[in-house]
Amino acid sequence: MSKRYTLNELLIITCAKEIEDYQNVILGVGLPTTAGALAKALYAPHANLMMESGIIDFTPLVPLNHIADAHACRGFSYATDLFTAFTMTYRGFVDVCFLGVGQIDKYGNVNTTCIGDYYQPELRLPGSGGAADFISYAKKTVLTLRGGQFVEKLDYFTSPGYLDGGDSRDMSGLFPKGTGPSMLLTTQGVFRFDEKTKEIYLAQIHPGVTVDQIRRRVPWELMISPNLTQTQRPTDEEIEFVRRFAPAEALGRETATELSIQYVMHRAKMRAKN
Repeated sequence: MSKRYTLNELLIITCAKEIEDYQNVILGVGLPTTAGALAKALYAPHANLMMESGIIDFTPLVPLNHIADAHACRGFSYATDLFTAFTMTYRGFVDVCFLGVGQIDKYGNVNTTCIGDYYQPELRLPGSGGAADFISYAKKTVLTLRGGQFVEKLDYFTSPGYLDGGDSRDMSGLFPKGTGPSMLLTTQGVFRFDEKTKEIYLAQIHPGVTVDQIRRRVPWELMISPNLTQTQRPTDEEIEFVRRFAPAEALGRETATELSIQYVMHRAKMRAKN
């Protein structure tokens, strides 16, 4: 019988399958690193994994603590600097990048700056960092939406997707042609972008989720693929790798924190008894 898996494991494994062999991949902290490690171990052994800070061709040993965490590597080919890592992106050498999303509209434009008014926000988000640069120039961008929302209009325009849809991104003259977001992964399904209109559509649905549940989260008439499929079930090998490499990511941060607190409390009680 196949192993049971968590939603976080499904998300990580689905992301990993977006990486192909021999691609140059920029990875951030968290889910992207685990997905990159899994891809390099099982699907894409020649993928060139890179940190935003300039550590090139590394093999992850453990999850990154920050974007320049050389201690998390088994080794790397060379290390450069942040400026060079960004100019590699501008020059077209980055094939895939991963970005988290606070808000997203129907054409893949992204807000990671704030929720609400910029000067008096309901929630201040991490900001752009390298997000605007990577989605602008990487050949393929994988977006993840775990705690964010679909909106008709962004509260703040942080990073460009397909602008007004259609060929508006290419016609702007600001970005290499053919670039832009390729996939959005949420806790309910996988979304992709129509080749002509560039409007987002539902391509895959996670097990146990209904289309109606997804529609209720989207404030426009969501397009559904006529070939809608269910997200592929992880294999035991994939699940075992994720659990071994990043147990906290596999469980989810809330569950991992709760278990850690329970463990600390148990140890404290045991010491008190002794």
